[in-house]
Amino acid sequence: MADYADLFVSAADGLRLFARDYGPRTGSALTVVCLPGLARTAADFHELALSLSQDGKRSRRVLALDYRGRGRSEYDRDWRNYDLKVELADLLAVLTAASIEEAALVGTSRGGLLTMALSAARPALLRGAVLNDIGPVIEGRGLARIRGYVGKLPAPADYGEAVDILKKLMSAQFTALSEEEWRSWAEATWKEENGRLVADYDPALARTLESIDLEAPLAPFWFLFEGLKRVPVLALRGANSDLLSAETFAAMGRTHPRIETILVPSQGHAPLLQGRGLIQQIKRFLVRVESGT
Repeated sequence: MADYADLFVSAADGLRLFARDYGPRTGSALTVVCLPGLARTAADFHELALSLSQDGKRSRRVLALDYRGRGRSEYDRDWRNYDLKVELADLLAVLTAASIEEAALVGTSRGGLLTMALSAARPALLRGAVLNDIGPVIEGRGLARIRGYVGKLPAPADYGEAVDILKKLMSAQFTALSEEEWRSWAEATWKEENGRLVADYDPALARTLESIDLEAPLAPFWFLFEGLKRVPVLALRGANSDLLSAETFAAMGRTHPRIETILVPSQGHAPLLQGRGLIQQIKRFLVRVESGT
């Protein structure tokens, strides 16, 4: 039996979207919906989704999305549609097609912003949220670093070379990854296409970052974070993150009445959602969401 089923959904404009659909379609366990970062895909959640969907009596359905222009979703001819408002509409289309009426969301970086937006657009749908290295204030230096490589990744000759590229980019932030973890990360970053490795997203995605003035302070999203105060939140921050500051992380902990915060050591933006310890903490959080505490 395959680890997940392929789910294809048509967006409002006809563009074909893809999601991985793990686990049982029925049962009492709350569904989990996983939303990746800006240039990331559903593959980032594979280990977490397997653990959640194959957890004995607590096995739950897990849906992990590829946004338009990423992974197996269709690329948009107009890069301007790589926009949070369009992606929120896409998310709602996928959730409707999958008959998901309530869920806990796990949002990494951009996925966390979408989670906050969903709490405003469809508050009854959201039962709880895991925010992975994202908050209501985005640090310009972190965004500048991301802008420096999105759409500019070289095409490695093989996955060994891909690992070397990742290490040059990320080893200052991720200081304790095993070779297996680096390899897994590389395999979720590049895909094989016509006999060569290419980044698993539309290179035009980089154009969405070009117009951002990083010299000026970025507008905060505290008004969106406010919408999460009615549900439990688990907030993760990589100890070496340059996108979510320690100050913002602390402020999130002070202002949300039902938030749990976890600092992930030896990792930056954004922590890899794998490894037994972190996955078990997410599982415990989901049980708390289901219990209403």
